[in-house]
Amino acid sequence: MENKLPEPVDLATDPEFFELLTGSFQRIVGKALVQPGQGPGWLYRQASCVVVAHNTDPDPRFIYANVAAQRRFEYTWDEFTKLPSRLSAEAPDRQARQLLLDAVEHQGFIADYRGLRVTKSGKHFWMESGIVWQLLDERGRRRGQAAAFSSWTDV
Repeated sequence: MENKLPEPVDLATDPEFFELLTGSFQRIVGKALVQPGQGPGWLYRQASCVVVAHNTDPDPRFIYANVAAQRRFEYTWDEFTKLPSRLSAEAPDRQARQLLLDAVEHQGFIADYRGLRVTKSGKHFWMESGIVWQLLDERGRRRGQAAAFSSWTDV
């Protein structure tokens, strides 16, 4: 049985969500997502890499998108956190995206991921050298999935 992540009004700088995001990255990927002293506000406002996360709903929706993600995908926080994550790829690319997410669920994470994505205005880009990982709490309960990437190529 999967537990739903309790969602405060705003996960942008929530310390508990930051711990879930960075703690699961450390446990699963085996390295730090952020450097010591870089907290939830830094990751949300100042990080140059894109970081997004979605929940465990049957049609997962984004629950987190840092400012770098909002700029790259052209959505505001309010728009992003209402968006089903499948809409970050266009219909022909959604099957490949789903295969990735299924692999992440079984393997824990995928590194060096490259996938075609689409912005709110319809522009396409390749997310490159991405890491996609399971959001697992300290008890091993699945809370969603997250992705981080710092390079992309506009199409």
